[in-house]
Amino acid sequence: MKRRKLHNYVLLNLLLALFLTIGIHEVLTIGGFARLNEDTVTSDGFRRQTLNEEFLNYIQNTKDPGKDLGLYLLETDFGKKPLKTVPDKQVLYEMEKKWAGREGWDAYLAQCRGIWNDVRYFPIPEPAGSKDYGTSFVDSWMFERSYGGKRGHEGTDIMAKENTRGLYPVVSMTDGVVRHKGWLEQGGWRLGIVAPGGTYFYYAHMDSYADIEEGDTVRAGDLLGYMGDTGYSKTEGTTGNFPVHLHVGIYIFHGEEEISVNPYWVLKYLENRKIKCVY
Repeated sequence: MKRRKLHNYVLLNLLLALFLTIGIHEVLTIGGFARLNEDTVTSDGFRRQTLNEEFLNYIQNTKDPGKDLGLYLLETDFGKKPLKTVPDKQVLYEMEKKWAGREGWDAYLAQCRGIWNDVRYFPIPEPAGSKDYGTSFVDSWMFERSYGGKRGHEGTDIMAKENTRGLYPVVSMTDGVVRHKGWLEQGGWRLGIVAPGGTYFYYAHMDSYADIEEGDTVRAGDLLGYMGDTGYSKTEGTTGNFPVHLHVGIYIFHGEEEISVNPYWVLKYLENRKIKCVY
């Protein structure tokens, strides 16, 4: 009889623990809290950085766009569903109460700030002269590329209206330290700069460099070099395999893993923040 009671007691507790686990998981799922964990920044939804024009306009005037954008992504399931209200300080405050302090929040917030809070200028200056040397770009995140085998496009291409290599200056979007300089088969002449928040900003297919070397410190707006059409070759200096443009890449680090993030909306955020330059 005692053994039967003990067996029933153990079984009851196991069932209770199971129901509690299922219940907690269900609560997390219904509330969307399962979106936030230590690996959130590796998810396709986070990497795509989807937002809309309304929220883009809102963060233009906020002091902490990384935090606000991070909250927006969590609340909208990474852009899959719209906000129920117009974004304002109170709406963001309520979001922060919901998400801040949960497991994984601090690391997630640091990555969001690293992507958004260090950027200052659009990488191609506005011409100060009368000639219209315009640029254009679209959201080509993960569009198919075939050179070197099929792969997704991990960046945004800023295309030159005037298809002339060496004409358009390229400036640093952020403060930072030059981590990489030199030739890559796919990227041609490229620079990689690590911003203060730890995010890596990558500029590729350049025609030439400014007086800059690996290890140098740069400030946002400093000249990095000039837009070109280098790359898609093992032979250094190869040009002409595609139109003149600047490939911009953004990468974060999660442990030992390097993760690409869509630059499109960051560039849209900076589109009206251009240095004026004579060229």
